Amino acid sequence: MAIDAATVRKVARLARIAEPEDRIEALAKELSGIMAWIEQLNEVDTEGVAPMASTEAVSLPMREDVVTDGGDPAKILANAPKADRGFFVVPKVVE
Repeated sequence: MAIDAATVRKVARLARIAEPEDRIEALAKELSGIMAWIEQLNEVDTEGVAPMASTEAVSLPMREDVVTDGGDPAKILANAPKADRGFFVVPKVVE
């Protein structure tokens, strides 16, 4: 799949990326090379290969799903730098 300068301009506009005009042709060539490399992956024979969610065939340890009271709030809040009425106090991050 060859990517031309018009496609690069369109994608840059949609992505809100400002690219100088003298860089458009180089980007088109670079992106075409990347797409050619990706197309090579279609040539790989994956027949009979099971899909994987991870590269490691390791199962995660399971634990009993039991309801707990969540611990003692006073002990947990004792570690907080600042607490008020049973809650952690943190700096305001949203204006």
